[in-house]
Amino acid sequence: MKRKLTIVCFIIVMLYLLVALLGVLGLLPDFQTRFPIDGVAGYHPPDFSSIPMIFGLDQQGRSVFYLALAGTQTALTIGFMVSAIAIPIGVTLGSLAGFYGGKFDAFVVWLYTVVISVPYILTVIAISWVMGAGMFAICIAMGMISWVSLCRLTRGEFIKHRERDYVMAARVMGASDARLIFMHILPNVIHLAIISGSLMVLSSMKSEVILTYLGVGVDTGASWGLMINAAQGELASGKWWQLTGVVLAMFFIIYALNVIADALRDALDPKLND
Repeated sequence: MKRKLTIVCFIIVMLYLLVALLGVLGLLPDFQTRFPIDGVAGYHPPDFSSIPMIFGLDQQGRSVFYLALAGTQTALTIGFMVSAIAIPIGVTLGSLAGFYGGKFDAFVVWLYTVVISVPYILTVIAISWVMGAGMFAICIAMGMISWVSLCRLTRGEFIKHRERDYVMAARVMGASDARLIFMHILPNVIHLAIISGSLMVLSSMKSEVILTYLGVGVDTGASWGLMINAAQGELASGKWWQLTGVVLAMFFIIYALNVIADALRDALDPKLND
């Protein structure tokens, strides 16, 4: 609360979440609506005289601003869905591997070594091609890959905590393994999941844009990747406003999430508070 920049970024993220919520409730303007100029639907530069024209019109006469709003819903939905898949996998595998060690730990280390040995984008593209393009496919694909870094961090922390005095004291008092893991050690390392979750949302949003641009991501509806793909040939003819609109939409949420992730790390990491 003492950092003004963090408060501003938090407000920005809340506004983006509000846009996404309105989209889920069907309260956003229809991005397919066309705004013909002099009876013709087509390109038109930004015009601040009306809200739909703030970022201009695309080739089909659709509002770039409305497209960016709909793309916000897609990006945040994917970001939170991927985090919801990856965080439980990473925390669970990392906790069990770090606590028990032995053969299970060796298996988990082998598993995430195999997963991380293949380039991230190539793995996600391969899974997406198998499952078919679409939001569900890329969420599953990214969720199956994104747990690795959190698993490694959680495993390392559990290895350090499992032999500490408070854990040994609880074990002597008869605490079960489940109680030791979830009631004693996990609360002391859960900050890793919170920080990693904010970064995971950010990474998933950027990955969705890249995958959609490459043609293996979102194939229907609105997406920032589809907007970039549509705008790639427009700059040569002087049609700059669609690319500018999507870049601005991405910039603010990416910057805000980075600042918030840093603030969460500073606030929650006990090593930085010592």
